[in-house]
Amino acid sequence: MSNYLHFLGHQLKGWPQQNYYLFFFSLGCQIMNLVSSPITALTITTFIGTTLGVLCILAINAAKSVNGWLGILSAICFIVTGLAAKNYLSMAEQLAYVVTLDLPVLLSANWNVNMVSKIRKFTGKTWFIAIAATIVVYFVSGSLIGTFTNDPRPWVDAISFSISLTAGVICFLRFNNQYFWWVASGLAQMVLWFISFRQGSATLAMFINSSIYLINDVLAFTTSPWYNKKERARLIKEESSYNEDSTSNVTHAHA
Repeated sequence: MSNYLHFLGHQLKGWPQQNYYLFFFSLGCQIMNLVSSPITALTITTFIGTTLGVLCILAINAAKSVNGWLGILSAICFIVTGLAAKNYLSMAEQLAYVVTLDLPVLLSANWNVNMVSKIRKFTGKTWFIAIAATIVVYFVSGSLIGTFTNDPRPWVDAISFSISLTAGVICFLRFNNQYFWWVASGLAQMVLWFISFRQGSATLAMFINSSIYLINDVLAFTTSPWYNKKERARLIKEESSYNEDSTSNVTHAHA
C-alpha cells in the first residue's frame, strides 16, 4: 500500500510548470466564485468536482496516470451537478470518462508503466473513423435524450457528449490527436454551461471550469509530452529511472 501511495505521489510530480500555474489560477477563480455566491451543498460539490477535474485533465496533459482516481472522484461530483441542471448527457459523459479513461488506468498495469513512451498518431483511416463516430453519437444521443427525458437543451448537450466521448476513447488508445477533440469539447461545454447558467439551471463554476479545460487543451499543443518531443524525451527518461529504482527496491525488499 505504501508503495502505491508513493507511486501516486510521484505521479503528481514532474509536470510542465504551466500545468501548476494553471491549476492555482483555476483554484483562485473557483474560490472567488464560491464565496461570491450563496454556499449550498450543490456549490460545494461543484467546487470539489471542478478542483479535482482540473487536476485530472492536467495529469492527462502531463501523461501521468494519477488521473484515474482524480477522474472518478470528480465524475461523482459532476454527475450531481449535471442532474441538478438536467444536463443528462453531461452525466453520461462523466460515466463514459470513468469507463474509457479512469478505470483502465487503475486496472491496467501496462497503462501505468511509462505511458508517455506509448504515444502515437492518427492515420488517415483513424481520422475518418473518429470523425464519423463523433457524428453518429451526436445524432443518436441527441435524438434519444430529447425523446425520453426533459433535458431542456438536448442538442447542445449532445454536441458536448459526442465530442467528449470520442475524445475519451482516443485518449485511452493513446493517440495525441485527442486534443483536437478536447479543444472542441471545451468550446462545446462552455456553450452548454453558459446557456445552463443563463437559464438558471447551473452555477457559473461549470462555465469557468470549461474555460480552464480549454486553456489546458490549447497548452497541450505546445508544452505537453503528447506533442512536445523534448518534454516527452525528458519524461521517458524520468519514468524509466523511476521504474528501475522501484524494481530495485522491490528486489532488495525480498532478498
